[in-house]
Amino acid sequence: MIARLLKGSPCSVRTDCAIFKLPKDKAMNTLVSADIETYAEAHSMPESAICRLLREETHRKMQSPQMLVGPLEGAFLKMMAQLVRAKHVLEIGMFTGYSALCFAEAIPADGTVTTCEVDEHSAAMARRYFARSPHGKKISVRMGPALETMNELAGSFDLIFIDADKTNYANYYRRSLDLVSPQGVILIDNVLWDGEVLKQPPPDERTAAIQELNRLVSSDPKVSAVMVTIRDGVLVIRPR
Repeated sequence: MIARLLKGSPCSVRTDCAIFKLPKDKAMNTLVSADIETYAEAHSMPESAICRLLREETHRKMQSPQMLVGPLEGAFLKMMAQLVRAKHVLEIGMFTGYSALCFAEAIPADGTVTTCEVDEHSAAMARRYFARSPHGKKISVRMGPALETMNELAGSFDLIFIDADKTNYANYYRRSLDLVSPQGVILIDNVLWDGEVLKQPPPDERTAAIQELNRLVSSDPKVSAVMVTIRDGVLVIRPR
């Protein structure tokens, strides 16, 4: 989920900026074989009908559909929300709303999902599907630069999911430590970055930023973390 967020930019938080788009015929690399991925999906909780329709339309109409988390990671996000009994979720990077819907389906009827986005095109698709879902009323879309939104927020969140511009990952992480509840969890996506994190020196600033984030989290005495090799890598972080 290649992404950049610049203040005043028309680009999506996950991004629709042309300079970051992958060619339409180039899918994101996978850390496991397609057969294993399919097997894991088949033996995990199924995606809802509305999520399936959203995923299919995203792949038909969006120029970078690989930014959508997909059924297996979506099931993982729902499971994490259920395990921590999340009631209030903060999402940094909405794209077309698939992961926000997954969270909304997993939390109680009086729960909330606050999701950040800057691109109106992808947000419009997300809002259409939120309106069609019985869980959509739990979701609040905050348009604008994510760091500004995070700095405006008060209170605590039981689960924070970071899937936005990679160069700001460390900043999102630091601010999330102030916002996550004591028993909550922070999830950070794309932390293996198609395997680019293994390269030294890093090939670009986004790879360098993810490497910095991974070092920051692993050396932070305030948290416990595990890096999970689902899709493009997810960091699971809990306050100590």
